Amino acid sequence: MDAPATLGAALVAARGRIPQSEARLFLRAIAGVSAAQLAAYPERDLTPAQAARFADWLARRTAGEPVAYLLGEREFYGRCFRVTPATLIPRPETELIVDWAKTRLAPDAPARVLDLGTGSGALAVTLALEWPAAAVTGIDRSPAALAVAAANGAALGASVRWLESDWCAALEPAERFDLIVSNPPYVAADDPHLAEGDVRFEPRSALASGPRGLDDIARIAVTAPPFLVPGGWLIVEHGYDQAEAVRALLAEQGLGAVDSARDLAGIERISFGRCPDGLDALRRGA
Repeated sequence: MDAPATLGAALVAARGRIPQSEARLFLRAIAGVSAAQLAAYPERDLTPAQAARFADWLARRTAGEPVAYLLGEREFYGRCFRVTPATLIPRPETELIVDWAKTRLAPDAPARVLDLGTGSGALAVTLALEWPAAAVTGIDRSPAALAVAAANGAALGASVRWLESDWCAALEPAERFDLIVSNPPYVAADDPHLAEGDVRFEPRSALASGPRGLDDIARIAVTAPPFLVPGGWLIVEHGYDQAEAVRALLAEQGLGAVDSARDLAGIERISFGRCPDGLDALRRGA
């Protein structure tokens, strides 16, 4: 396909290949125009470099590459986060964790918060910005993901400690947190959806987790509670049909007040449990 010479020609070239809304997003990013300018001046010329870039993005999006990776960013909780193929693309459903935390933490709470499997840092950075008095730690086993997370934290002015670790392995035994959150891998390894749509381009290690999709959640349920203070909460995101199994995993580790919360679609999307006061069995080394 020849590179389009104008904004309008670019929209015509994209028609029938990708949604026009996506084509407009690409043009706004490439040409630096507003939505109003794009609508009002379709005859505006694209530079050869801009036209070539649009043609490249159009071809890659037609092949299924996610919009977020092409743009290099995705919004989460009203803020713009950089994303790369080293990180999972933040989903709106994960914002439910932040909403839930608001029901448990006061705005000025000097809480200690841990985000397991931080990826782009969307959760850790958001929690640090929503609770400026909190001490937030973001953990990931991928150095490439941590680099993206750290860049997002710096760009948004969030104070977060970043730690490379396989879940809780690198934490000091004496560390304790008031809130531990995680959006771990929870897709079954043989799920056919892994070969469809945007997820084909996302890191498999951030998506798939064993034959039932529960391997990483089970590890978190075992290894995270010892790092909770009495009364502290562990909350994990999971698949649409996994809530009952996740609640059982949390309860097996002695957590109390185990329950789930539904997203805007009415799906049980997150499950959580509380470390009871004086529950010595949860203490590391007990």
